[in-house]
Amino acid sequence: MGEAKLPRRVSNGSREGNPPSPGIARRRNAARADGERVDSARPPWQNHLVSFDLVYTLIVLALSIVLFASDRFRLDVVALLALLALVLGGIVPFEEAVAGFSSPLVLMIVGLFVVGAGLTETGVADWLGNQLGRMSKGGEVRLLVLVMLTTALFSAFMSSTGTVAILLPVVGTLAQRRGVPLSRAFLPLAFAAHLGSLLTLIATPPNLVVSEALADAGRTPFRFFSFAPVGLVVLLVGVAYMVVAGRKLLPQGTEAPSPREPLSPHDFAEDYGLAPNLHTLRVPPHSPLVGKTLAEADIRADSGVNVLSVGVPTPAGLRARPVLPRLPFSPREILLVHGAPEAIAVFTEKWGLEPSPQRAELTLGPEETLVEVVVTRRSGLEGRTLREARFRERYRATVIGIRRGARGKPVQELQDAKLEVGDMLLLKGRRRYLRNLQDERRDFLVVAAPDPPTHLGIRRWPAIQALAITLAMLLTMAFGWLPNALAVMCAGFALVLFNAVRPADAYRAVNWESVVVIAGMLPMATALDRTGATGALVRFVETHFAGASPHLLLAAVTVLTTVLGLVISNTATAVLVAPVAVRIAEAMGVAPEPLLMGVAVGASAAFSTPVSSPVNTLVVSPGGYRFADFLRVGVPLHVLVIVAAVLVVPLVFPF
Repeated sequence: MGEAKLPRRVSNGSREGNPPSPGIARRRNAARADGERVDSARPPWQNHLVSFDLVYTLIVLALSIVLFASDRFRLDVVALLALLALVLGGIVPFEEAVAGFSSPLVLMIVGLFVVGAGLTETGVADWLGNQLGRMSKGGEVRLLVLVMLTTALFSAFMSSTGTVAILLPVVGTLAQRRGVPLSRAFLPLAFAAHLGSLLTLIATPPNLVVSEALADAGRTPFRFFSFAPVGLVVLLVGVAYMVVAGRKLLPQGTEAPSPREPLSPHDFAEDYGLAPNLHTLRVPPHSPLVGKTLAEADIRADSGVNVLSVGVPTPAGLRARPVLPRLPFSPREILLVHGAPEAIAVFTEKWGLEPSPQRAELTLGPEETLVEVVVTRRSGLEGRTLREARFRERYRATVIGIRRGARGKPVQELQDAKLEVGDMLLLKGRRRYLRNLQDERRDFLVVAAPDPPTHLGIRRWPAIQALAITLAMLLTMAFGWLPNALAVMCAGFALVLFNAVRPADAYRAVNWESVVVIAGMLPMATALDRTGATGALVRFVETHFAGASPHLLLAAVTVLTTVLGLVISNTATAVLVAPVAVRIAEAMGVAPEPLLMGVAVGASAAFSTPVSSPVNTLVVSPGGYRFADFLRVGVPLHVLVIVAAVLVVPLVFPF
């Protein structure tokens, strides 16, 4: 990476081949990018314009941080608003502002999403995740260590969000079967995904950003495994902390159940508070419901009652049949329904039903199962009701329970409740349909199921091809045979060419929000440099850190990165801080490599708040976490990671 660079800036503030826009050139000469003083011979009106540029840029940056932190708008929308503000304010020419979308860095990130899709779509990632179950026999400590190491390994080659998406249902099912509360399993899972991001160049976008900044500074960019020595130490420190101290700080959750295999529908019914509102009703021969289908009766929309199962009387007892929208009801069938008592009374009277002596407990028909999912951040379901989302028709699954909030309070009015990020949904449906929910990772993630299928759906030949192509890409990047961006793009194209990933799936796999955030925030770093803000910060560091130990400088840069990362995305943080770190290194006469590695460590250390990373947000509701849980467990780990980085980074990358 870094071999193909963006055009070099020239003295007039434009780029080679791109003349400055009208009105820009006269202001760009007022201040050099390296922070030189404004020429006293220049007319006062030009100095005033320079001051306006600086203030305007800082205001745009401050507003961007506020919008990032508020989470009221998508990250990519905020990044584009900042880009437009800089262009309309005359700070950055339009041609230069949009040049980031053709940056090798951005193209490389797009390609890596496609490569990750190759491992996911062919079943390789799911197969590897399920192998975790065969090795996790033992107590809580062994499960914790194995989960963290496996997650870190996945996260070294895939996005941390994708890693958690794959392993969340596996770890959730394993934890419950081992009698370990989910609150003690999901936080280590999230933390391990962050720790694994420091193992390879492609593990996370901030690593690519700092490598690109190093190349732009005229230095040799970081190689594929340049991060590994530091990352391995940080990973071991993180795992040791969780085993020795962090495990004691994790919330206890409910009393750990005894190990059970497999999970039962009764367990889910208890968790979602379904039991008090379960009823059994008999369909008499004279009922107007006889001969009608579930779709024709429109029971759920009309009465607010949900038909969970249908029992057919036989000489051997009741035999459950599937609840299908177009299968008519027959006389003497026993309906297991869920609803409020008043809704059940109205439903019973309207259709002439009779109470049944059968015990009201959650049962499933043949080929039916239950699945628990969590609504993800930026899900298309957010803010919509089940009716508005046409959930049943779209996913061929029935929502029979919703839990909301950190402690999972059951929601009573299912149809009219607007779904929120972190909501837990209990779904019932046929196995062949619910298995496909693993592919709906943009809207929700599967957390647990009572009977996960033994067939893992691995496509043998495409899986072999995906592994071979990915290995070839990694070797090419490790030995520098091709520019990193070119190697990744070739791998992505090969995966599509050999049908390991369909073109439509390749486009869906790309997290365009992250791509636009990087491309949209690159002009902000340029604006800070050009208006003198970066130079002012560098002079501040020169003044206050003169004669200080380089280790202190490294610690300051790492802390600055991690503090910004608490309120804005780690990718945007790296885009803003990496150029500053390079300038500080030049001003202080030290090598930029250790400071940029500190930026990478600080960007990945997203442990202390539930909103500092989408990974943390994903586990909040399934684990029942509160903000204080992240502070209690994450802050000590945060400090340990920074200390470990300050001690280890200079040994690998001398000042």
